[in-house]
Amino acid sequence: MSTAAGTSMDTGEEIGAIATIRRGVHFSPELKDGIGWTLVLALIASIGQVIVPVAVQRTIDHGLNGPDGPDVAFTVEMGIAAALALAVTSFASYLMTSRLFTTSERGLATLRIKAFRHVHDLPLLTQNTERRGALVSRVTSDVDQVSQFLVYGGLLFVVSTGQVLVATIVMVIYSWQLALVVWVCFAPLFLSIRYFQRKLSDAYSVVRRQVGAMLSAISEPVVGAAVVRSYAVEDRTQARIDHAIDEYKTSSTSAQRFTVISFSLGGVSAGLANAGVLIVGVWLGFAGDITAGTVLAFAFLVSLFVGPVQMGTQILTDAQNAIASWRRVIGILDTPADLVDPGPDGATLPHEPVDVTFRDVTFAYPGGPPVLRDIDLEIAAGTRIAVVGETGSGKSTIAKLLTRLMDPTEGAVLLDGIDVRDIAQASMRRSVVLVPQEGFLFDDSIAANVRYGRLDATDEEIVAAADDLGLGDWLAGLPGGIATQVGQRGESMSAGERQLVALWRAQLADPDLLVLDEATSAVDPALEMRISRALERLMRGRTSVTIAHRLTTAEGADEVIVVDKGRIVQRGPHAVLAQQEGSVYAGLYASWVAQQAS
Repeated sequence: MSTAAGTSMDTGEEIGAIATIRRGVHFSPELKDGIGWTLVLALIASIGQVIVPVAVQRTIDHGLNGPDGPDVAFTVEMGIAAALALAVTSFASYLMTSRLFTTSERGLATLRIKAFRHVHDLPLLTQNTERRGALVSRVTSDVDQVSQFLVYGGLLFVVSTGQVLVATIVMVIYSWQLALVVWVCFAPLFLSIRYFQRKLSDAYSVVRRQVGAMLSAISEPVVGAAVVRSYAVEDRTQARIDHAIDEYKTSSTSAQRFTVISFSLGGVSAGLANAGVLIVGVWLGFAGDITAGTVLAFAFLVSLFVGPVQMGTQILTDAQNAIASWRRVIGILDTPADLVDPGPDGATLPHEPVDVTFRDVTFAYPGGPPVLRDIDLEIAAGTRIAVVGETGSGKSTIAKLLTRLMDPTEGAVLLDGIDVRDIAQASMRRSVVLVPQEGFLFDDSIAANVRYGRLDATDEEIVAAADDLGLGDWLAGLPGGIATQVGQRGESMSAGERQLVALWRAQLADPDLLVLDEATSAVDPALEMRISRALERLMRGRTSVTIAHRLTTAEGADEVIVVDKGRIVQRGPHAVLAQQEGSVYAGLYASWVAQQAS
């Protein structure tokens, strides 16, 4: 499952440049909008670049050196014609630039939206194995790199290509001999472009990976700042960041080395071309095969040819950087979402407590041994179940399978007799709610965080949900009521208060199946009592499965399911299981009692 996902991401970095551009345009079809007219405008703008050389040649050969002497009127006419032509081409260049900017930004906005949305559809295993900083860099800095190239590099590429073609055509018209001299001088550069393209492609693929690694190294200690300071590991953390920055510097410097070589080769070619045109032009002039105006015009044309070609070396660098980034974004979009939503064709669960069935369920993480083996389990609707076991026994995996955050490797999980893979995600998310160990809160108000349970809920309904859980007095004691800001990741609230908000959110969602991964952090007795009362009310009238880390929870459950080494080894009421001497649960319970007594 996630192995395939990882392979897709890696493969996305190996496809060729042309294939990458095609896939990129496939994901951003706006890039093709009006491309025909844009190219026409580019052609007009490129033709405008040769107006000055042509005007110079005509003015010198026919206006100043005409058979009847200087022709002032002709010279003025050429100046006016050149000015008008430049005005037209400048306007065409403006329209072309505007169209390129607009279509590029529209296309990249589509790509960014698709990438962000697909990240949320990626398998949890992929999200967990891919470093978060690297994953974020794919949908932020990598897309920005593509955007920068399409808006600026793409514009320069279109104009430069057109300028080189038009300049070449005019040069051939004026003197095929001098045109041949220019192309011979630039032949080594043109012949080496493919080589530099491959080298730059490989180099910038490494650069983009190092950007992700650097962002990961920087973001982790920011999120874990309290741990860094508590254990006084600032030096070690800084060393990791310094290493990541140094790796990025090394890869970037290596990539730029190829740019410098190609740019230098372009400079040498330009020097040879200018010298060659001057020498051969003078020789042809003495032979009477070329006029002074043509030689002077050719000098302008060579500069029009040389400039875009030298610019092309920088465009090549930007292009390879952008294509490397594009590959990484495409790698995400090509990574299949392992949880396929059947959509409108999927089954819908009734709004009532559901029964649960695990049928021959086995689950293994990619490359590892099974975490769960041959799980057969039936839970009647409206039953309160506590799942207990040692750390690593597989009990939290049961919660993820039950809420379809992952699918089993073998077997099936059924709700009301329906395979969860056949249930529409909209129905699944309305009927089944997971309250995780740590109540994650977004940097917003309490109301906004609770409203994630039901987005169309009014403030009155949010307050009513708090009253249903017995949280009215606690809410009244908050400085801003439901408008109280919780801070980033809810850090303005205690762990227990964040758990209360998570339970409040679940109450507002009004699920039929409640899955709780019990919080392990200790809270003060008064708040723990409040959480217990809220839990009691929340589970009332619903099927509930609690991944119990404290055996007080198991004591209040209708049944306890004991998981050991990936298998269900016991099941029954707490009072019965605790009396089974030598059993796994009796050992867990005895250890817990001894811990409470100490």
